[in-house]
Amino acid sequence: MLNKYARSFFTRLFSPIAKLLLRGGVSPDAVTIVGTLGVAVGALVFYPMGELFWGTVFITFFVFSDLIDGIMARIKGASGTWGNFLDSTLDRVADGALFAGVAIWFFGGGDNTPIAIAALACLVLGMLVSYARAKAESLGFTANVGIAERAERLVSVLVVTGLTGLGLPQVFLLTVLVLLALASTATVVQRVVAVHKQAMASSGTH
Repeated sequence: MLNKYARSFFTRLFSPIAKLLLRGGVSPDAVTIVGTLGVAVGALVFYPMGELFWGTVFITFFVFSDLIDGIMARIKGASGTWGNFLDSTLDRVADGALFAGVAIWFFGGGDNTPIAIAALACLVLGMLVSYARAKAESLGFTANVGIAERAERLVSVLVVTGLTGLGLPQVFLLTVLVLLALASTATVVQRVVAVHKQAMASSGTH
């Protein structure tokens, strides 16, 4: 939903920046890499220090690179399999760093083990969601179903984590993480069922 309705708006918003970077000789791959490093630093440095709000502000600044590099590639006419592979791979790095940073803080100084465990569950299940689709496509199937898309996961976690840093009761963050873990679990199940149906149909088994 977020991808569908917000992408055109952000494309218009960031196109001037993308064009400026291209004129400056910056490549889409460079933006992808720098953006991922920024998210990782924000999540693995600020969050473990308990700086949830400023960490979120820092991360959000770099999250938009995921849109900018795509716009740059389209303008340059260089979008293709390599860019798609690099972007998808580094997305997993950024997502892992984000949930790991939350978990580290709440296992330590944040002193809230349920939130830490829920963050780790989101990390593992989020990776499984991506793996299920990638493996299905490598076998010639499609598995683009599910309710836990990356954009929604990022926005919900970043917003609530940032607000928690400003004093929002921690139960809200726990609730969001639990809901995300459940949504990711449902998505994995949906993708397994979808691939199973396709596999049975292709083999003629009912």
